[in-house]
Amino acid sequence: MQKLTDSGLHPEQMLASLPAFLTRIEVLAEEMKLSLADYQADHIALRVNDWEVAEALHQSWLAYGDEWSNNEINGRPIIVIGFHQPLQVGRWSIEALELPYPGSKSYPQEGWEHIEFVIPAKAKNTDELKDVLDAAFPQLNWEELADKGIKVKASSPSGEKERLPNPTFAFKKGGVCIKLHPCSLKDVIESEEK
Repeated sequence: MQKLTDSGLHPEQMLASLPAFLTRIEVLAEEMKLSLADYQADHIALRVNDWEVAEALHQSWLAYGDEWSNNEINGRPIIVIGFHQPLQVGRWSIEALELPYPGSKSYPQEGWEHIEFVIPAKAKNTDELKDVLDAAFPQLNWEELADKGIKVKASSPSGEKERLPNPTFAFKKGGVCIKLHPCSLKDVIESEEK
């Protein structure tokens, strides 16, 4: 636990830093002309580079919620913890935490990394999701994003037993990332059990 506190990653420290992180997310959304007020902030994710730290975080966050899923994706465990009390952050109520154990990639900064928002749709792949996003956010100018230093990544991550496609677009700048996908993590996890 001391290692978590020393690195500023103890859950209490992370919760205290949440408002500042959300402000950075809102600034990025504003820069992209993404109006996310009416959408569910599905889950929040953090990133760490050390396996022992990930294990300590995994155990520490269980005081705040129940483990919904422990799934191997891209060769590493991804833990999802559903909060006992959803985190109230600004106008959003966030119901889950995503904690990936470290893989081969090293992150320049550890801590909060992204918030994923649900843009409800039946999109089965990233092309279909892009059409949904174009309709939902007509002001989003894809061509301008690179000029603004915003990196865009489309992906279709999935666990072995998932039955629900959940393509994702990630928009990243300045150490924060907004991800948009059509299904909540809870729905995806429940699809595994069917």
